[in-house]
Amino acid sequence: MATHAVLPQLAGDVFLTDGGIETTLIFEDGLDLPDFAAFVLLEDPVGRAALVRYFERYAGIAVDDRVGVVLETPTWRASPDWAGRLGYTPERLDRANRDAVGLLEDIRRRYETRDTPIVISGCIGPRGDGYRPDAVMAVDEAAEYHARQARVLAEAGADLLTAITMTYPDEAIGVVEAARAAGSPVVISFTVETDGTLPTGASLGEAIAAVDEATGGYPAYYMVNCAHPTHFAHVLDPGAPWAARLRGVRANASKLSHAELDEAEELDAGDADELAADYRALRRRLPRLTVLGGCCGTNHEHVRAISAACRTPAS
Repeated sequence: MATHAVLPQLAGDVFLTDGGIETTLIFEDGLDLPDFAAFVLLEDPVGRAALVRYFERYAGIAVDDRVGVVLETPTWRASPDWAGRLGYTPERLDRANRDAVGLLEDIRRRYETRDTPIVISGCIGPRGDGYRPDAVMAVDEAAEYHARQARVLAEAGADLLTAITMTYPDEAIGVVEAARAAGSPVVISFTVETDGTLPTGASLGEAIAAVDEATGGYPAYYMVNCAHPTHFAHVLDPGAPWAARLRGVRANASKLSHAELDEAEELDAGDADELAADYRALRRRLPRLTVLGGCCGTNHEHVRAISAACRTPAS
């Protein structure tokens, strides 16, 4: 199994992440994100300022609470197929990925303290829809598809790569191999349906085990994102070997299913305090869950509440 001792979020203390960047920018800032692509804002002064404000809020919470924070580059859609739909050439897309890392490096220079290490994660999204595995690839194809973005993010200075909202193991394995080729640590975050299984029907445990077996345990750790804790808490078996590999959660604010969220025209922000209590309950079950943030519908207030609920030892 690979070791990634340089990642401070592996030390065992609570480490925050940011929240639901796309839903925040769309519903709170009123910005247009074609195909949910936040990276397009990097080229627009108004959009760039919104990105800076977004990340500053989370860095500020981490500094106030004296905890570390992992900030994801706004590059979930910055891969060839999605960017191609928006008219980006490969060279322009490379610049966007590099610029996304640079934006977070500036945040880190201004906010990082001895008590608040700031980790820059290069965010890689699925080739297909984040809710439905509509473009299933074999491992080699997935590795080839994600290779260029992984290399550019790593060369730009990202501390690690994180594949967010993976819907099936083969694509996740491909991302891991792309990260390995780029010389970067990598985290895999799967999404699940309301019954706790991946959109393909595989269990979370099966998916984690499949990726570890295929890659020699290369991922630094695994996460769950884009689902509410009530959707997956029941499948987290503390005694299962795969559960020890699960280190992070970025949950949705809403308890709605993926299909319902797809149809929703208004933001369901849920209840921040209730979500924070759900996180604390998850940590009582799996104390190794220390990388904590949000996904769709969450903002800095949700993460602030999660931090307050989880900074004390889970018991």
